[in-house]
Amino acid sequence: MKKGLIAFLMLAVLAAVAIPSFAQEPTPQKPETKPLRKELIRLNYVLATDIQSLIYTFLDGRYERVNWSADKKTLTISAYPENVEKVLQVIKELDIKPADLVFTVQLVMGSETEEKTDPELQADPIIKELRKLLRYTGYTLLDTSLIRGMDKQHSEVILGKKADFELSMVPDVVKGAPADNIKINLRLRYTSLETVLQQGQSTTRTINKDLIQSTLSLKSGDKTVVGVSKLDGGDKGLILILSAKVVL
Repeated sequence: MKKGLIAFLMLAVLAAVAIPSFAQEPTPQKPETKPLRKELIRLNYVLATDIQSLIYTFLDGRYERVNWSADKKTLTISAYPENVEKVLQVIKELDIKPADLVFTVQLVMGSETEEKTDPELQADPIIKELRKLLRYTGYTLLDTSLIRGMDKQHSEVILGKKADFELSMVPDVVKGAPADNIKINLRLRYTSLETVLQQGQSTTRTINKDLIQSTLSLKSGDKTVVGVSKLDGGDKGLILILSAKVVL
């Protein structure tokens, strides 16, 4: 009987010690939510849709958001402060003024039967090289033009005495040393008017023919032959010569 009483008293003492111990443990708290920073950013040269995929790599899709205006020139960001700073740094590096470029275009007619070469082409190193590579004996300058353009922007010029050639191009400048490299996508198109007879009446329609389509790469300041196109399968060919230079 005494042993049972002693065991009971010991259990009671242990329980009394344990209960306060459990009662003193703090209740776990939910982690505090970090405050978000809102930033309004005006873009000068790029569009929001051009850089959106890059911006999203710095944001937590569960809590952080980015929106842009209808003209895609203003961004609204709601994100953690450190992520806003990352986005601002990226935009600073990307939203820069595109490089200005100057293109010099020459449209030359080569002939297998005529030997006369225009005086302005006599000493041209490109023409001298073409004499070694092509069968043409005479070269006539149809038109020449100076074009101002911008990096990644579409440029277009009308050439020819009858304004029947259209040159369009989009340059892509890659900065480097000792000279910048310029990648150019271009198309030279010939436009002519054709008269056809329909239901007893003559109708004039415009015919477009792509003569040269090319993607080329050249160093800033270089000059090159873009392409040669036979005209109607005859003894003459149209030669497009281009130089490009990045300017400040």
